Amino acid sequence: MASVDFCLDTNGIFVNFGFRMDTKAIDNGNIGSSLSFEADIRNAVETMRRGGIILYPTDTVWGIGCDASDPDAVAKIYALKRRDDSKSMLSLVDSVAMLERTVDDIPEAAYQLIEAAVDPMTIIYDHPARLAHNLLAPDGSAGVRITTERFSKELCRRMRRPVVSTSANISGMPPATDFDSVADTIKAGVDYIVAFGHGLGKDSRPSSVIKISDGGVFKILR
Repeated sequence: MASVDFCLDTNGIFVNFGFRMDTKAIDNGNIGSSLSFEADIRNAVETMRRGGIILYPTDTVWGIGCDASDPDAVAKIYALKRRDDSKSMLSLVDSVAMLERTVDDIPEAAYQLIEAAVDPMTIIYDHPARLAHNLLAPDGSAGVRITTERFSKELCRRMRRPVVSTSANISGMPPATDFDSVADTIKAGVDYIVAFGHGLGKDSRPSSVIKISDGGVFKILR
């Protein structure tokens, strides 16, 4: 099993790749579950604000995330996943208000789909704004999803901006439906592993994906 390079500094704080985290437990190279929700959120936000990448639970499968406005952090995720940077990655937002700060000229059809959605749904928009350039598809579009899951929603709220959400797997491999399914290479390659959600079941699945173009024309991609 691959190890994760954590060490304990003189102040009793675990440090990974130069990031300081108020962690209370560590187990087999991974952060232990005794960490409080609040401390976990703080650690994840601090890591992303410093340009790091995190492993975290989302409203679908386990994901790798970073500040969606930071192109250097986005590049780290592409490298870790061994993913061609021509294949765009989606971002999570916590509300319609944040979506409206992230996308210009949102079609009315998108609002209708969001209101009617029962399960997680990613919408690809033609006019993203204030996202890292390397998150965009070759045609300039970007996928954004409003999350209702507790941890990822709070993460976006604390960051006050979108958070990248791409499945925690090497490109071409199956998505990680629970924490135990995440490959050791992914766990070793992130700057922070969220403690919350490790015990969630394996029935998670990726979201639906719908592309909406100007004029409200949409196409179901997944």
